[in-house]
Amino acid sequence: MSVAEIEKLLSDYRQWLQEKTTLREVDDTWVEITTPYLDRHNDSLQIYARQENGGFLLSDDSYTIHDLEASGCNLHTDKRQDLLRMTLNGFGVKLDHEALQIHATALTFPLRKHNLIQAMLAVNDLFYLATPIVESLFFEDVVAWLDGNDVRYTPKVKFIQAINRPTRDSAESFIHAWSDTREVRPSDSKAYALLNDTEQSISGSVMEALRNYQIRPIPWTQRVDVVAELAA
Repeated sequence: MSVAEIEKLLSDYRQWLQEKTTLREVDDTWVEITTPYLDRHNDSLQIYARQENGGFLLSDDSYTIHDLEASGCNLHTDKRQDLLRMTLNGFGVKLDHEALQIHATALTFPLRKHNLIQAMLAVNDLFYLATPIVESLFFEDVVAWLDGNDVRYTPKVKFIQAINRPTRDSAESFIHAWSDTREVRPSDSKAYALLNDTEQSISGSVMEALRNYQIRPIPWTQRVDVVAELAA
């Protein structure tokens, strides 16, 4: 393949990008830019531009944050806010209340527009798709819920394990850990497994395996049912 062939392909891409980008005046201030880039709903990403201080302000109009929150992703914790800002800083994007924003001049407009779109996609992936992050944030949710209900989760007689992906393997891992711990603990010690069922249902075999080893399985969506028991 030659340089000329690649240049032709890039030229075709630029033409496609231009044809698939549409503009619409929202009011006397903002222009809506619909791009060919897709979000996780398979919808075209839209950003908004207006003139400001001799340059341009580009914004997602709070779409990224509102969409995540509508999907059940709580971003209003210190850890989540730190992750959000760290991700945005990598693209030079700022957070104004819940809107992702970036400033541009006429010269930097193409790059800044690209950076804003990449930031929107990165934030979505960070909180909605990245397994290590989701697992960490589920653990944070569990801790906040326990603290909020005055549940002592590090005492001598109660053990609570947060399992983000309740599979047979993860259940067996906790079962082995609990079996080793129970041997050196008082006979009335209890173990609870908080199971994340917000993304997928929990199989009966996982629930049964935990119960067989005297571990109380608690689906996250049913946690309110055991507040009194845990706080006792």
